[in-house]
Amino acid sequence: MNKKLVLVAMIFTVSMTFIDQTIVSIAVPDIQDDVGLSPTGAQWIVNGYLLALAALFAFGGRIADIAGRRRMVLIGIGIFAGASALCGATPDTSIAEAWLIVFRVIQGAGAAIMFPAALAIVVGAYPQSERGRALAIFFGVAGGMTALGPLAGGYLIDISWRAIFWINIPVAIASVVLTLRAKPDDRRQAAQLDYRGAVLFALGMGLLVLGLQQASDWGWDDVKTWGSIVLGVAIMAGFVVSQLSTASPLIQVRTFANRAFSTDNVILFLISIAFVPMFLYASMYSQISLGDDASQAGLYLGLFFIGFVIAAQWGGRLLDKQGAKAAAVPGCAIAAAGFFLWAETMPDIAYSDGGGWWRVVLAGAGTGLILGPVSTDALNRAPGTSYGEVTGITQTARNLGASLGLAVLGTLLISQNRTNVVDKLTSLTGSDHVPHADAVEVANSLSQHSAGTGDATGHASAAQFQAVQDAFALSSQTVFYVMAGAMAVAFLVALAGLPRGKAPEAEIVE
Repeated sequence: MNKKLVLVAMIFTVSMTFIDQTIVSIAVPDIQDDVGLSPTGAQWIVNGYLLALAALFAFGGRIADIAGRRRMVLIGIGIFAGASALCGATPDTSIAEAWLIVFRVIQGAGAAIMFPAALAIVVGAYPQSERGRALAIFFGVAGGMTALGPLAGGYLIDISWRAIFWINIPVAIASVVLTLRAKPDDRRQAAQLDYRGAVLFALGMGLLVLGLQQASDWGWDDVKTWGSIVLGVAIMAGFVVSQLSTASPLIQVRTFANRAFSTDNVILFLISIAFVPMFLYASMYSQISLGDDASQAGLYLGLFFIGFVIAAQWGGRLLDKQGAKAAAVPGCAIAAAGFFLWAETMPDIAYSDGGGWWRVVLAGAGTGLILGPVSTDALNRAPGTSYGEVTGITQTARNLGASLGLAVLGTLLISQNRTNVVDKLTSLTGSDHVPHADAVEVANSLSQHSAGTGDATGHASAAQFQAVQDAFALSSQTVFYVMAGAMAVAFLVALAGLPRGKAPEAEIVE
């Protein structure tokens, strides 16, 4: 087995899932116009994918251990690529909406099977002393692919929105070829799959994430929102009880008794509140407040990943030499400062002419210092478990944090923007003044669009258009202050909960 070729193969494999986190959101308006999606349908093209990820990550990690990691990577690639091709082949008929949602869910299921197996393969290929540097490259390069979503999407949409799905096909072919050449370990555990646990986890996590996803649409005072969340939590409680009494459980929940392992997962949860939503809200700010197009928004996000990719390599070396705390504590502090300083610049619409770019790079650098070392440390501190199982746990923690962040920050953004747009438009004077009722209508209309102000403002004057841009910048500032707060809490958790030094060599179930 060539471990360097294994690393390259698995980076190619997971890059599809990272790109898909952002590229589809950019294309939603074009898909709506072409096949006539309803607002709810457009929302579920994004949410269905994320919901499948949340519900099936733990299953994906465990089935990789039992059925073989290489086999499940190849199966996951096939499911993901096949669903991508069928999304691109959406018929221009009345079934278009249902077709897209179904195959986006299947695409998410493929990613949930593929990603934990791919990460477990990389971890298994490297000894613990080299693992930090290897996973720094894995997360740095693969994570950097996320910035390609808006950038590539802007160009691909000019060809056809269908191209954003078909672009996964050549990447999938390259992934299969590289995986077959690398021949990563494919040993299997002689264990039974806990079907009851898998169903309980999928239902519980699915309902919990559903409630969070729909909170901004249904409203936080709606019985459906809290009904989904409470029922999801109750089922997850039942899942924990079932795992404690199962001989071959889906997840070894007793592993959470290890303080460092639990701390690692809490940190991953907290940083994901900012890290994943940042792609969406920074892109929206770039396009609405700065007036950038989708490609320029991708370049804007690229600043974040310049810092992310460089610092990820430093974080990996710190992990291998000194342990996760040496990277996570300064990383969280730098990220908190970076997001705060980034937020400070947002009301300045002439941002691109100033020197504020380094603040975005700083936020990326802090995040890059954290992600790889903390994820790797969790794997190193879970004796008696398997790599696939632990990657399923850590990815679930990240996905749950991202869902909470998108829910809370999305609600906050809509609420703040309604207030700010009304205040800005009604404060204009002369012929630019907008009556309160009309300003409310503009604010409500803007909240329905993910990017661009044209549809919401209609034939607005230059002053009115500028007022809407200014209002959204102020709303974005509030959201990014909250992101900074999440990183600051992660700093306190890392400082108090992570032990000093490297993790002891763990007895991992191969």
